[in-house]
Amino acid sequence: MLAAAVGPAVAVSTSTEGVPQEAQVGNEVTATYTFTELYTDYESWTLRGATNLTSVTWTVTKFDQADNQISQQSYDGGEFEEAVDISEDTARVEVAIRGTAPAIENFSYDPAEQFTLAQFELRRQGGTQQEITASNVYHYTEESKQARDAIEQAESDIEAAGGDAEAEETLQRAIDAYNSESFGVAADLANDASSQAQQAQSTQNRNQLILYAAGGLLVVGLLVGGVLYWRSQGDDYDKLR
Repeated sequence: MLAAAVGPAVAVSTSTEGVPQEAQVGNEVTATYTFTELYTDYESWTLRGATNLTSVTWTVTKFDQADNQISQQSYDGGEFEEAVDISEDTARVEVAIRGTAPAIENFSYDPAEQFTLAQFELRRQGGTQQEITASNVYHYTEESKQARDAIEQAESDIEAAGGDAEAEETLQRAIDAYNSESFGVAADLANDASSQAQQAQSTQNRNQLILYAAGGLLVVGLLVGGVLYWRSQGDDYDKLR
């Protein structure tokens, strides 16, 4: 991968198309990066790109001010370099990347597993090195995605219930199982945590209804008592007459 940028953020403008938020391991991923305002800092430099994708092909296309194609070059592998020079009248550079989402080395629920889809740098002879842009993408297997979805649902259910100690303990066990790559166990525990949270919320709702009912009965009792008292006072008054 590229080393960390050692200079300030470069002024090259970047736009993207098709960059996914997530990708399943082994699936094809494509994206396009467009670079403009190429000569704000330097009139000659090298665009360098790197990725964690496997089986990668980069297609680098240069355009002039009239949007005519100047050149197109393809590169295979995790990295490429392409010269950018004002003397070529290059006004825009498009980089299309195509590859396969990589395997996950270490599973982690939080932070979620990510890979570098693309990272671009401006490089100058003599060592100047500035990051232009980078994209990181969440990746998953079918089993890890199912477990993560179940855990996220459990978190939502626990929050909706206003918290529940038993459900929260079960949820933590689910997360621990996820981090240990025991995705089936993680999903089962997460589902248990959801059930516990839903049961806790149901109990809270039932208790709330009981309180409302008791409060209503108290109000009715007070009203009836008041009426009876008023009537008894009226009867006493009649007797005195």
